[in-house]
Amino acid sequence: MIGIRPACGFLAAGMVATATACAPAAQRATGRVAAVATVSKQPSETLTPLLEQALPNVKGKRFTSAIVDFPPNARAVPHRHGSAFVYAYVLQGTVRSRLAGGPVRTYHQGQNWVEQPGAHHLLTENTSRTKPAKLLVIFISNTGEKLKVDDPPR
Repeated sequence: MIGIRPACGFLAAGMVATATACAPAAQRATGRVAAVATVSKQPSETLTPLLEQALPNVKGKRFTSAIVDFPPNARAVPHRHGSAFVYAYVLQGTVRSRLAGGPVRTYHQGQNWVEQPGAHHLLTENTSRTKPAKLLVIFISNTGEKLKVDDPPR
């Protein structure tokens, strides 16, 4: 893991931090806190499968439907969906998305998009800091293949 070591803890890359009472007393008194002490990680999404079944007329392929919940201010780690074809429909809120080679797009409730097999999903985030967002996602994947593979940490 890449990060910096402040005076009283470890701060990992991609985390937000604020100064707190763990700084030395002299630094607290002068307001010159040299390092950040409290770490809070940006929330991420959760995927809940609804239905998974083999496609009876396409050997080796599986259909999966799922709900993806994004708490306020949540952002997914860049990822791929293997060789799956993906359909996403916004059930609630607003989601910002970007696939490699494409522009950033914003999708509101009732809008949808598709991702081709092998697509690299660079950005997926809830645009609201106060309201959740929710997607219905359909995957047509190879049987036994993971539905989401996060990029390795940098």
